[in-house]
Amino acid sequence: MQEIASSNQRIWFAPELLAEDPQQCFEPAFWQQHNLVIGSAQGRGTTWFVKGQHLEMALRHYRRGGLFGKLVEDAYWFTGWEKTRSAEEFLLLDKLARGGVRVPRPVAARAIRQGLTYRADLLVEKVPDAKDLVALLEHAALPEQNWRAIGAMVRKMHELQVCHTDLNSHNILLDSQQQIWLIDFDKCYEKEGEGWKEDNLSRLHRSFVKEQGKRGIKFESQCWQWLLSGYQAD
Repeated sequence: MQEIASSNQRIWFAPELLAEDPQQCFEPAFWQQHNLVIGSAQGRGTTWFVKGQHLEMALRHYRRGGLFGKLVEDAYWFTGWEKTRSAEEFLLLDKLARGGVRVPRPVAARAIRQGLTYRADLLVEKVPDAKDLVALLEHAALPEQNWRAIGAMVRKMHELQVCHTDLNSHNILLDSQQQIWLIDFDKCYEKEGEGWKEDNLSRLHRSFVKEQGKRGIKFESQCWQWLLSGYQAD
């Protein structure tokens, strides 16, 4: 990881993944001018999918949610460069990727300070040909090996002592090669001990049950047992 620092800005980036100018790569206009925007998705804001020289990527500007987000759209209290949302997510994704967890590799992160607050952006690898579990399970059941692979991937994340604070069925992807990916690590963190891991799994189970009632996804108690077997396997 390399860093570019100025009085009011920090940029962290992986030079092996980013051939483009780190100081321009966070601007959608830069990619648009070069005809390198390959798609977009709407959430709290627009996520831009762009084609870099080395890989396809997803560009996201951090925005607040909830009622407070209607008043303060994208500003966060500044308490140090390493504690900005973008820096924390970049470093956590890097730790997970190096530890063998299949997550989008972090490409670059930026934080811009304005007085007591900052704004932030993140550029990560775009997961190729993947859909979240809810989208898949709405149409068809998954075989046992997929459920076991999900459990194994969550276990690998937990072995690195990373707590995914929003571990749910939408944040687990399955790609065309039948590989499991974990995504959306904003506000996630490293945590000591073991007791929290069961709570993390319970949260995931509740999300499957919720989507079963809401969307009628193909999820049965046996699916969860297969997932736990994958999680508990040596």
